Amino acid sequence: MSGLRDDLRLLRHGRDWRGRSRVPRSAQRWEQPDNGDDFPTAWARTAAAGALRGALQQAMLKPVIWSQTRPVVHGREYLDSVRGPAVFVANHSSHLDTPLILGALPPRITRKLAVGAAADYFFDSRTVAAATTLLFNAFPVERRARRGRSLAAELVDGGWSLLLYPEGSRTVDGWLTAFKLGAAQLCAMKGVPAVPIALRGTFTAMPRGQRRPQRGRPRVTVRIGRPLRIAAGETVPEFRTRLVRAVATLWAEDDLGWYGALRAAADDSLALPTGSRSALPSTANGRPAPDHGVAPWRRVWEATRPTADDGPRQVWTD
Repeated sequence: MSGLRDDLRLLRHGRDWRGRSRVPRSAQRWEQPDNGDDFPTAWARTAAAGALRGALQQAMLKPVIWSQTRPVVHGREYLDSVRGPAVFVANHSSHLDTPLILGALPPRITRKLAVGAAADYFFDSRTVAAATTLLFNAFPVERRARRGRSLAAELVDGGWSLLLYPEGSRTVDGWLTAFKLGAAQLCAMKGVPAVPIALRGTFTAMPRGQRRPQRGRPRVTVRIGRPLRIAAGETVPEFRTRLVRAVATLWAEDDLGWYGALRAAADDSLALPTGSRSALPSTANGRPAPDHGVAPWRRVWEATRPTADDGPRQVWTD
């Protein structure tokens, strides 16, 4: 019996029954991979960095994006009531999304706006991380396992508004995917409003995998909605559902018009751009959201349909 105890003790300390290590001497010690969480970003929120960023955005970033696309912005009037920190929530299908939103928002908001960026994409290289942090006032957001403290909550406490993409990543076909709970939970926890934003045309203009916008200055729309606050007795998942519906209603305005989109949302006939009920848990009346079951080729076709006055229907993108 004592021999068995001795063997178990050796195994517990990483050795076999002969007392030899079970790990080869050449093996390297495992270390937690660096996903950008430890990249310092506080310097980007200093007065000097803010002044430089404002100049770069207004004199370089916005003119370049506006010369490559034809942005149309709606709903700026809803921002008049936003005087403190807010969480801007938008759909995400292109690297054009952030520059377009920053160009559409008034400077009084962008001066105190930080952008959540995927830690494993924008912060895996120090050079890319530094450029992204300076130009967009970006901070790393962990898309997978959540670890450590929440920088987003600390920024809101410090008076900063945030731009977040609850889908977590750019969509592969231009349609909405499931919203994660983080943005809704942050609004509930800090008591700040969520401002829904819907972008149309950015997938056609510069889809995932493309490095520059399509030729011909494609038309893109940025629609800003009324600020929303979590209601008394409303759960975080219910508030998340309301955010999805708000973004979907703004999305539909390109097809149905402002009044038509509101009517469709009110009578639960709104065709949600989700492709499956995973992106919208339920309708306003508690009924299951419609499961479109749309084939992948049909989803891409629909996402590349030009809006308003863009001329002939575009079926495929390069």
